[in-house]
Amino acid sequence: MEVAVIGTGYVGLVTGTVFADLGNDVTCVDSDAAKVEMLRAGKTPIYEPGLDEMIARNVADGRLSFTTDTEKAVRHSLVVFIAVGTPPSETGETDLSQVESAALAIARAIDRYKIIVNKSTVPVGTGNFVRQTIERNKRRPVDFDVVSNPEFLREGSAIQDMLNPDRIVIGAPSQSVAATLLELYSPLEAPMLVTDVESAELIKYASNAFLATKISFINAIADLCEETGADIRQVAKGMGFDRRIGREFLQAGLGYGGSCFPKDTLSLVHTSKRYGVPNELLEAVIRTNDRRIPRLLQRMEDRLSGFKGRTIAMLGLAFKANTDDIREAKSLEILRQLLDRGARVRAYDPVAMDNARKALSDPRVEYCKNAYEAAEGADAVLIVTEWNEFRFLNLERLKELLRQPVIFDGRNIYTHERIQRAGLEYHPIGGRLKTTD
Repeated sequence: MEVAVIGTGYVGLVTGTVFADLGNDVTCVDSDAAKVEMLRAGKTPIYEPGLDEMIARNVADGRLSFTTDTEKAVRHSLVVFIAVGTPPSETGETDLSQVESAALAIARAIDRYKIIVNKSTVPVGTGNFVRQTIERNKRRPVDFDVVSNPEFLREGSAIQDMLNPDRIVIGAPSQSVAATLLELYSPLEAPMLVTDVESAELIKYASNAFLATKISFINAIADLCEETGADIRQVAKGMGFDRRIGREFLQAGLGYGGSCFPKDTLSLVHTSKRYGVPNELLEAVIRTNDRRIPRLLQRMEDRLSGFKGRTIAMLGLAFKANTDDIREAKSLEILRQLLDRGARVRAYDPVAMDNARKALSDPRVEYCKNAYEAAEGADAVLIVTEWNEFRFLNLERLKELLRQPVIFDGRNIYTHERIQRAGLEYHPIGGRLKTTD
């Protein structure tokens, strides 16, 4: 099948590459000429395990190509995916300007029947917006349909999520239109749900908001554990055995971040208000998440008797492991607040260093070549991202390098037994202060 994908971010690039790998003729489009040239040269602008090799294989086999010419790609294809950015405005409302630009380009190019698929995460009602935009601006009297096909990809495991999805949701105006998407996805042999367009649009937001709610809930319980002496890891484990609850997204920590949960929860709150059904529960979820970093920094400041003149070794800059994405990363919020309070920071991340430097270049932040260099002479270590590299550090060596043998573990990656053997003072999330003899 001939497929065009407009947008080569995480969603668009992974979607297009996997469809090519399944045997389709895929053209990926981006307005950024430098990015297109990079992709043509076999270099990916993002870090995603396994993506480089899959792109190279499909480009070599002639199934995957990259261009800046949206109209040419649209004319060549039967199915056109819109996978552009939908960032939040200051009010939390979703900015649909890139979606509108894509729809206008499609309108200029459409020369025969097409299926236009919203892959971007968009508010309910966007399918009608895209359809009306194309209808008003098309140059030829041709038919088309608009479908919602939300993505459920996780950065760091996006290829596996695309190849082995929990479900595929297709919001279509008719069963005949849905049939084309069902055929496109059929090699995956995954559960498929066909709905109306509006339901499909809302499924994505409702899913992300529910997962964000689980994260904020377990973090609220973690705060209680810190005051009562309970251990959040044991509490979460006990909860997770209940099949009605499940174990996923019950890891207490610094709160949710990244490119999806923050903007999607805000967007759903805004949409709910627009339709006259305010969501107080989700507003509380957001407030709980916003309190995570201030609470952690207060614990650190109390223990270190202030940040002025202190050096903090920050391990992890990406918003999660196995990605270089720092959008809405907790690391940036922590960095800025530490600097504002007079601290110096020695930071390290396995893959996100370049992105962090671009986002925050400050002489008080030293970007180090490894975790041990970051720890040298520091007053405390702060674990921000749960990279496996950090799980297997030599903690005895780390202690020797530190000015004070203190670890604040924002991801709870260490056991108390390992910490005790190394002779470190340990401050996890959702647990009381653990000190060595």
